[in-house]
Amino acid sequence: MACGFIGLGNLGVHLASSLLRAGFDVLVHDLSQEAALPLLEQGAQWAGSPAEVASSAASVYTCLPSPAAVAAVVAGPNGVFEGARPGSTWIDMSTNDLHELKALAARAAERGVATLEAPVTGGVHKAAHGDITVIVGGEESVFEAHRTQLEAMGDPVIYMGALGSASDIKVITNMLAFIHLVAAGEALMLAKRGGLDLTKAFEVIRASSGNSFVHETESQVILSGSYNIGFTMDLACKDLGFAHRMGTEYGVPLELAGLVEQQFIKARQQYGGNAWSPMVVKMLEDALGTELRAPGFPEILT
Repeated sequence: MACGFIGLGNLGVHLASSLLRAGFDVLVHDLSQEAALPLLEQGAQWAGSPAEVASSAASVYTCLPSPAAVAAVVAGPNGVFEGARPGSTWIDMSTNDLHELKALAARAAERGVATLEAPVTGGVHKAAHGDITVIVGGEESVFEAHRTQLEAMGDPVIYMGALGSASDIKVITNMLAFIHLVAAGEALMLAKRGGLDLTKAFEVIRASSGNSFVHETESQVILSGSYNIGFTMDLACKDLGFAHRMGTEYGVPLELAGLVEQQFIKARQQYGGNAWSPMVVKMLEDALGTELRAPGFPEILT
């Protein structure tokens, strides 16, 4: 049977495309049929609802922007659970709330449907090439049954353990990425205000002990002025909110992450929820009246 994919945004469209390139039959659905056009040209089939996807697919992937969206698509009217057959699997690739995920998984189990979580990390440009990191949680036997599909979408594919473990580590990695982003912006601003060449400063940082994956990637779209990393301010604030709740639940004082969360909340107020997340650095640029620009950096990472 085919596999289904629901949620064809900046990330999901590339994940579904990787399945098609690997030779899988794929049914797709999104609120916007226009978002599916590149996939339909690759050979995907359109389904009119999540339930229709699930009725014809042995595995249904969701990649959605919020826990509310996941719940509506999976458990709402005409949702995945209405169409899913016993023995099928729902695989959520969203960055989801741990408790919401487990509650939905329990409802899936009542219908004979298995659940995996498989959030991804590394950036939209890596998803486009099929080498984004996939983090998996759930029963190991279910993971092994879907390993080939997951490996078609990403590399490496890392099995974390029980359901919920992948959600936890994904939130942790995103928290670190946002901290690194703010730090990279402050570092570049020090270089700029100190009269240094920003192209050379970028290269020195990249070759230094102060380097990070975020500097190697997101600093480039800051220096080009596009800020386009394919990830919005709304999503950043959502993920930092997850980290905040984890800190409270696990008794870990997240002082640095708390400061960064407040900066993102301010940036969202200033630039809007659909603004790209690296615009948190633009807030510093605007405050100081100093742009961080250098020639030769790309508008979008490829």
